[in-house]
Amino acid sequence: MPGLPPLAPFRPRLLADLRGYDGGRFARDLGAGVTVGIVALPLAMAFAIASGLPPQAGLWTAIIGGLLVSLLGGTSVQIAGPAGAFIVIVYGIVERYGVANLLISTASAGVLLFLLGLFRLGALVRYVPVSVVIGFTNGIAVLIALSQLRDLLGLRVPHMPANFFGQMATMGRHLDTVNPWALLLGALCVLGLFVWPRLWATDSRFRRQLDHLEVPGALRATSRVPGPVVALLTLSLLAWALKLPVETIGTRFGGIPQGLPAFALPDFSWETVRLLVTPTLTIALLGAVESLLCARVADQLADARKHDPNQELMAQGVANAVVPFFGGMPVTGTIARTVTNIRAGAASPVAGMVHSLTLTVVVLAAAPLAFHIPLAVLAGVLLFVAWNMGEWREFARLKHFSNHYRLMLLSTFSVTIVFDLTVAVELGLVLAVVLFVRRQRDIFSAEPVRREDGRQTWRLYGSLFFGAVTKIDPIVAEVEAAPGPLHLLLDAHLMVSLDTSGLDALEQLHKALRRRGGRLEIVGLQPQPASLMARSGFAGRLAEATGDGQ
Repeated sequence: MPGLPPLAPFRPRLLADLRGYDGGRFARDLGAGVTVGIVALPLAMAFAIASGLPPQAGLWTAIIGGLLVSLLGGTSVQIAGPAGAFIVIVYGIVERYGVANLLISTASAGVLLFLLGLFRLGALVRYVPVSVVIGFTNGIAVLIALSQLRDLLGLRVPHMPANFFGQMATMGRHLDTVNPWALLLGALCVLGLFVWPRLWATDSRFRRQLDHLEVPGALRATSRVPGPVVALLTLSLLAWALKLPVETIGTRFGGIPQGLPAFALPDFSWETVRLLVTPTLTIALLGAVESLLCARVADQLADARKHDPNQELMAQGVANAVVPFFGGMPVTGTIARTVTNIRAGAASPVAGMVHSLTLTVVVLAAAPLAFHIPLAVLAGVLLFVAWNMGEWREFARLKHFSNHYRLMLLSTFSVTIVFDLTVAVELGLVLAVVLFVRRQRDIFSAEPVRREDGRQTWRLYGSLFFGAVTKIDPIVAEVEAAPGPLHLLLDAHLMVSLDTSGLDALEQLHKALRRRGGRLEIVGLQPQPASLMARSGFAGRLAEATGDGQ
């Protein structure tokens, strides 16, 4: 349409990466895809369970959503699927609106994400201040950790509320039901996840001793097995062998269906969609922020072309619009699995497709084994994820930043925990805008330069906009206090921008001078202020007044 920017082209990165694709690159993608698929297995189940959904919801989200994003996305190495950041959001939506409405919200958010990419709005996500991102990321990490205390302690709680205070009160009332065996398994899981990578580090004492001994290759090969998979297998086997009295996936959910998911349409009505505006916007906003932040991290770590934010949003939109019809949850880019993919040697989106295929094979072949996985072990995995997800050092570094930065980060963090992520992000953005306006107001100044009988000169600095118009008041006061007609000269060569509120302030100044028989002259205008004055007719009125000799 005339006057509108062109729509973003739909060009998946896969098409460009397949040019010159050879066996060497496929071998790298195959190894990386299998590795990250194994890593994704326990995480996908844990994220779904923590969100109040059955474990297969997370698995099919990782499989279908990950495949679609790899096929259609704007990055070469990003892995998509269920993410920890969505746990709190999804759990709250399920508690308040039900699973069917979660599916509708997710599909609607997918449409919104696609439109954001289509209309080239992917770059707008970068305008979210880093303090807001860190605040809600750390807040979500705390909420994830708190949400796992029930399964970690083995509490016999029939129903957990979605809000922070409700969760704390409920767990406090059931502390007498702590299961020591569940706590032991969860603690061993967390400890093992911290120790495992350090155990096999090249500079560790254990690794140095292996280098001096004739160790079977099979033992050395275990160093490549991801820690969550090791914890899942060993602790599940331990709990099964000792017949520990702990809750498992089987006792709570009846296991995982061994088969492909069925396509099903949720009950849909426009009245329902209207009521789900807030959760839809929340899923879309969080999905956009998470996926594009993940893509930026991938750009920094991988030797590949920079991502296309609009294409990535369109792919995320397609994935989120499709996955709900197979019982899935929201899809977004996942930093931990993307970093694993990069470090495993991924060369193209084919690695993400192999990751989905690997998960499919594991689910179809080994679904019955999931019956014996203790929920306390999955809780331990998520506690580890929450620890790595949070940027805790930023709290210690707050003393090096301005009060504005501290206020935005701490307020977003606190509101995320106590109230809601949507409210936290809205508050953070409002604070960012208010503090930005205040900072820009402080930058603008109007200073007297020269005073002579009947003639005065002021110099304007910065941006004259709605937040800074009060800085013109001293000039108006001087005009009103002058004993006779005044010729006022404004030197505007350092005024870089002007908005309509600033223009109105200059108009009022001009009228005040005219009433007293004086005149206003503005010199040295930059292109933007000059253009606005010309388009509004103010420049013409100034010229006419000067021509009248007033």
